[in-house]
Amino acid sequence: MIGGVSNISKSNQEAEGINLNPNAQKCLQQLLRVWLGFERDLSTVPLLRRIDLGTYTIEDHLCLLRNLRQQVIEGARWITRAASSFDRNHAEIRSTIISHAVDEHRDYELLEQDYVASGGKIEDILGMERNIGSEALHGYLMHRSSRQNPIDLLGAMWIIEGLGEKMARSWAERIQELTGLTEDSTRFMSYHGHNDGDHMLRFYAMLDEVCVDEMATSSIVKTSKVVARLYRLQLEEVEHGLE
Repeated sequence: MIGGVSNISKSNQEAEGINLNPNAQKCLQQLLRVWLGFERDLSTVPLLRRIDLGTYTIEDHLCLLRNLRQQVIEGARWITRAASSFDRNHAEIRSTIISHAVDEHRDYELLEQDYVASGGKIEDILGMERNIGSEALHGYLMHRSSRQNPIDLLGAMWIIEGLGEKMARSWAERIQELTGLTEDSTRFMSYHGHNDGDHMLRFYAMLDEVCVDEMATSSIVKTSKVVARLYRLQLEEVEHGLE
């Protein structure tokens, strides 16, 4: 399996440096268990399985990029919606989330560049509709981000940013090895592999701020489980783009 327990240990070490409060520590322990299950489930998704087996092709890569672009475009929308839903008593977390949205709101352009560098036609990726899983994921995240003070969305950040921190760089390297594509075809993954570690440090700081009781822990962990399942569904639906 690409990724692995060593990356979970790294997450623990990073969090220890933040000196999390007891409730946040308990929440993080549960989130780590959610992540392990998510990573295990990802290993069964056919397209990602081909990365492990060494049978991943350029066509697979083009299909993955076409499908990911729609989720990335919508990502900036739910993040900014979430920021606007925090009241003045949560000004610090609102500012942090706004900064995060600024960092990522044009990431879809990297995907477009990767697609063309991999031999795809720009009009194909621009015209791609959200797959069923992407529709479900986007709808859920927009719904949750529209609620007042949606601290549970830290669970969504844990899953989505975790993919970048723990898996994207190894995916990029393996894809280049299998397909003969160059770094120009995996810039999106490489970028997130290098930068999402910093984003996770922001996550730990926010977790320490808002996770102050069992109710907060429960909501964050539940949302992480829902997002993990919907993200997996999104990747499973990528396969239907090949039919």
